[in-house]
Amino acid sequence: MRFGRIGHRCAAGLTALILPLAALVGLSTPAHAATSATATYARTQDWGTGFEGKWTVTNTGTTSISSWTVEWDFPSGTSVTSAWDADVTSSATHWTARNKSWNGTLAPGATVSFGFNGVGSGSPANCKLNGASCDGGSLPGDNAPSAPGTPTASDVTNTSVRLGWGAATDDKGIKNYDVLRGGTKVATVTATSYTDTGLTAGTDYSYTVRARDTADQTGPVSGAVAVRTTGGPTDPPTGNKVKLGYFTEWGVYGRNYHVKNLVTSGSASKITHINYAFGNVKDGKCVVDDTYAAYDKAYTADQSVSGTADTWDQPLRGNFNQLRELKAKYPHIKVLYSFGGWTYSGGFAQAAANPAAFAASCKAVVEDPRWADVFDGIDIDWEYPNACGLTCDTSGAASFKNLLSALRSAFGANYLVTAAITADGSSGGKLDAADYGGASAYADWFNVMTYDYFGAFDADGPTAPHSPLTSYAGIPAAGFNSADAIAKLRAKGVPAAKLLLGIGFYGRGWTGVTRSAPGGTATGAAPGTYEAGIEDYKVLRTSCPATGTIAGTAYAYCGNNWWSYDTPATIAGKMTWAKNQSLGGAFFWEFSGDTSNGELVSAISGGLA
Repeated sequence: MRFGRIGHRCAAGLTALILPLAALVGLSTPAHAATSATATYARTQDWGTGFEGKWTVTNTGTTSISSWTVEWDFPSGTSVTSAWDADVTSSATHWTARNKSWNGTLAPGATVSFGFNGVGSGSPANCKLNGASCDGGSLPGDNAPSAPGTPTASDVTNTSVRLGWGAATDDKGIKNYDVLRGGTKVATVTATSYTDTGLTAGTDYSYTVRARDTADQTGPVSGAVAVRTTGGPTDPPTGNKVKLGYFTEWGVYGRNYHVKNLVTSGSASKITHINYAFGNVKDGKCVVDDTYAAYDKAYTADQSVSGTADTWDQPLRGNFNQLRELKAKYPHIKVLYSFGGWTYSGGFAQAAANPAAFAASCKAVVEDPRWADVFDGIDIDWEYPNACGLTCDTSGAASFKNLLSALRSAFGANYLVTAAITADGSSGGKLDAADYGGASAYADWFNVMTYDYFGAFDADGPTAPHSPLTSYAGIPAAGFNSADAIAKLRAKGVPAAKLLLGIGFYGRGWTGVTRSAPGGTATGAAPGTYEAGIEDYKVLRTSCPATGTIAGTAYAYCGNNWWSYDTPATIAGKMTWAKNQSLGGAFFWEFSGDTSNGELVSAISGGLA
């Protein structure tokens, strides 16, 4: 927040005095790191009877700064009359400015400014900070404490848990510890143990700890420990079918779709797994893509799953924290971090050249201490190994198997390792380009993308359902249907229980179509809200209701537009087919295409019950 400035705003010549500023204290990183800073002073306005002054503090070091205090002398007759963005006091001609509660922290390279109105013609002299001269060198004084040890949990009951952790270190001594539950402080204690009470039975919680030194500086948070209280509801039986949905990272923007929508729609209680999409693949490594959406975006109380607003200083915000809150509310849900997708699959070729290094990078992202308790596994969406998608891959038929083998080796048996794969069941098609049978030995399951077979990427048609369950007379391409894809994968040795049937929560459509039955010609893509030729189910169900079905999928003809999409009725049929094939379950792309009351999720859940 910026406070109002008092004084005139007339234009005047500027005079500036540049003063380096040192001795900023309060680090948020371990001791012995390089910390330095400078500051500049400018007389930004002068209206004869008064002036406006401005200090800008810059962190020129390599570690964060958690507080700053600027001191200077004005000659007699020059003084500050009002100030903003700092608390300014004086003793005779000596002036001191201290940071506000909200602007004391400066990351490396960051700046902060504060200003004041004054009278007199003098300039500041004898710039000091906590007694240090303003030379811009290394900062003396107190270092921040180290991170405590990762907590351990004991004496877990329905409503309480005892936590213990290794002590932090500090050059001046530890004062106390903050205990954080799900990123929110629940207690401050002097001991290295704490018993948290008032918990809910059968619920997952995550705890971290941070230390405070005698100057009240906080250090980095510890690693996280996950705790599940006893009693309460149990997870779904292991024999239940997988019911998995993709949650898109970018959906929080234009689509305004957030993790809380899974709660308000009723979908959270009807799914078993979430794939968070997408992490990027760069330089042969897994990386977080949109860091703001992933872990920095702040949620108000009414927007958050827990009903508690994010604070400016909590260690984790954004989608990751909301997923943490969702898992606390629905402990049966498992979350996987999905990397790649259509746009980011070009990075897999370099990853395949060194699978072990790639797997190690992915594990480091998934197990980042800030959100290690959020993710239960990793999903690889490579479009497509040794074949063409947005780009063409020539890494070889064994590359996919080698990548999954390395991921399983790195993540071990306690994490889920899955992959979204092509559903091209044609002879010599994409399923024949890589060793999917061999790769399945290292995967918990494959998400078979049994959609997008046909669409307005062929602008003139013929019109055809984009997600046909079976073949039919007149289908534009042999093998482009779910049944043929599943049969081919099973023939390659992939167990049926490791195959999930894919459902699209959207339709694909053409315009310039003159007949309602499939097989018509077209002139291009039908209009869509976000992209021509594609529209969400929640829109199509009323804007262009289904007029028929073919190959287990609905189609609709309205005006001169022709669409195909799945409805609750066609999904019910597909789920019956999946059960009859002994498949492991179903997955869908993606949550925001569904209605506000989760019609399609309900159809999948009910159909697989």
